[in-house]
Amino acid sequence: MTIHLPAADGTLRAYEPRTDPPAFSSAAPFASRTVFSAAHVVADPYADVSPDSPAAVDWDATLAFRRHLWSHGLGVAEAMDTAQRGMGLDWAGAAELIRRSAAEARAVGGRIACGVGTDQLTAGSPAGIRAAYEEQLAVVEEAGAQAVLMASRALAAAAKGPEDYLEIYGHLLRQAAEPVILHWLGPMFDPALEGYWGSADLDAATETFLEVIAAHPDKVDGVKISLLDAQREIDLRRRLPQGVRCYTGDDFNYPELIAGDDQGFSHALLGIFDPLGPLAAQAVRVLDTGDVKGFRELLDPTVALSRHLFQAPTRFYKTGVVLLAWLAGHQSHFVMVGGLQSARSLPHLARAYELADSLGLFPDPKLAEERMKSLLSVYGVDR
Repeated sequence: MTIHLPAADGTLRAYEPRTDPPAFSSAAPFASRTVFSAAHVVADPYADVSPDSPAAVDWDATLAFRRHLWSHGLGVAEAMDTAQRGMGLDWAGAAELIRRSAAEARAVGGRIACGVGTDQLTAGSPAGIRAAYEEQLAVVEEAGAQAVLMASRALAAAAKGPEDYLEIYGHLLRQAAEPVILHWLGPMFDPALEGYWGSADLDAATETFLEVIAAHPDKVDGVKISLLDAQREIDLRRRLPQGVRCYTGDDFNYPELIAGDDQGFSHALLGIFDPLGPLAAQAVRVLDTGDVKGFRELLDPTVALSRHLFQAPTRFYKTGVVLLAWLAGHQSHFVMVGGLQSARSLPHLARAYELADSLGLFPDPKLAEERMKSLLSVYGVDR
């Protein structure tokens, strides 16, 4: 069968979809790397809501997707950017998501880490920002999950310099019950985070970030770096205290960063491992055997898809992630909280389908083809 996909110039081009399903198997946890997939939420398509309404979540489908990730040995990074924190999912919805997913993780023996931020606030004083972080940290710890201290829009707006970051993060790390993951999310993912760690100069910001870690190395399990700059991540990785891990969040350069070099490697906490879950798990198991070449042969071809999904404006990458979950049969619809299914163009979505199909990501290629054709027909493509 042939499917006609729209290009950016308004023309249609013929594409021959794959017919062979992938052969990914579930297996035990990984041996050489700690790997989290930052998972998306599934909206309730029947909810009578507007883009400004609190998120209406299909809890059954959302938790089923997490079981899918756990079944392949991946950890779940919950209530992170991929789950539309601050882009449709408010703190009340995120707290419910954390509680439900943490309970599901306990039931199936899955690994989980959950985002702690300040999205109760639109702005605030240092005291209010600390209190917001503390409220969310308490929810995550009470749920029995590991905490990921996420970047705060309110702190970025209120901070007068590096000292404010040192004070607030130091306070939170001192009171954390268990070691946390610190998350440095760059402004390409969220423009409100420009100048995080007290400076728009990334070299200066890095020094403040490392100062926070050096003051409390026993309370930092690792750091997640999402700056889409491989060399900067490598340089920072080499300066981390002994025992503090680097979790790459670089959706452009992850194969080389996870593979590492003779001075170290990165673990992973990635949004792209939502659609790549089974293939990524297979690649890491190859790496577990010491076969770096085989790992790269599996994972390098996925970078074109990831760079496409995460192209500017990067914050809308979630639209492609949810499209692929629908095409793969993990949910029954292509609807997102906040109406963000409309955030990418039809040519962008068509290219995402083509790249994912070429990688063999769809368990049922025929279903994916039929669903893509149904989406095209909504846009007026009738052949």
